[in-house]
Amino acid sequence: MKKELLLVMAFFGFLFARAQTAEELKEQIAPKKDSIAAIQGRVDALQSQLDALPGWKIGAFGTIGGSISEFNNWFAQGIPNNASGNIGFTVNAYANLQQEKFFWRNAVNVNLAWVKLDDKDDPTDNDGFREATDVFNLSSLYGRKLSEKFAISGLVEYRTTLLSNVNNPGYLDVGVGATWTPITDLVVVIHPLNYNFVFSEEDTIFESSAGAKILADYTKKIGAVSFKSNLSLFQSYEDGDLSNWTWTNSFAYTLWKVIGVGFDFGLRNNNQETLNYIVNNAPTPDPTATFDSIDKELQTYWTLGLSYSF
Repeated sequence: MKKELLLVMAFFGFLFARAQTAEELKEQIAPKKDSIAAIQGRVDALQSQLDALPGWKIGAFGTIGGSISEFNNWFAQGIPNNASGNIGFTVNAYANLQQEKFFWRNAVNVNLAWVKLDDKDDPTDNDGFREATDVFNLSSLYGRKLSEKFAISGLVEYRTTLLSNVNNPGYLDVGVGATWTPITDLVVVIHPLNYNFVFSEEDTIFESSAGAKILADYTKKIGAVSFKSNLSLFQSYEDGDLSNWTWTNSFAYTLWKVIGVGFDFGLRNNNQETLNYIVNNAPTPDPTATFDSIDKELQTYWTLGLSYSF
């Protein structure tokens, strides 16, 4: 009986000592976490000062996502014998020149994706990869500084697709106004004098017009996390249906060296593109559709996959 009692006491003593040791270790970890946060804060502050120095700043990061699959006699689904796959990638690159009296900011965003679904029981179907996502955006902003945060600026921005219908439609914004840079990584462009050139073979729907251009871009890297958010908005002075906006976002988290996880998503509203699709490209086209008769659809996309930092 005494042996059993001693064993029980020893067991509970071990548990008590272990719990006490765990609490002591947790107490030691807490101030170290505070120290790491303080060190990271100082590093971020130094990086911000470095980013603000004159000269060129060049960088890029992107996301690659993809999968392939094959099914044979998988009768639980509608197409039991098929081979499918998808692949996509995004690239966000910039080249920014910062000088005492002026700046020149250049950026490009590319998002491309392909999908395939080969029905092996249907010899007439399309068994190749088809384009699914197709985004290309190139911008160049020049500013003459009035102060550290305000500048008189000129912007050229071009948007189109690359895989099909290149420059059909294509959008070219050219304008002048002011740029506000409240912090190093945030740029807000307000150009009340802007012309939106629209290039398209469908000249009865797409129309160029004068209007106001607003662009906001935030690009930042904090430790292993890189992200970019860009809003491009054109407000037509002639007709609200000629206005458009696009908001794209990219996030990348580095897990090992230059490899990590990336996520991209985008939103767009463009009534001219919506009407053109319904009139010319929909499965059941409606040639009588007008801006007033269509639903103003929100366009979206997202990509999740491996990321690669350049």
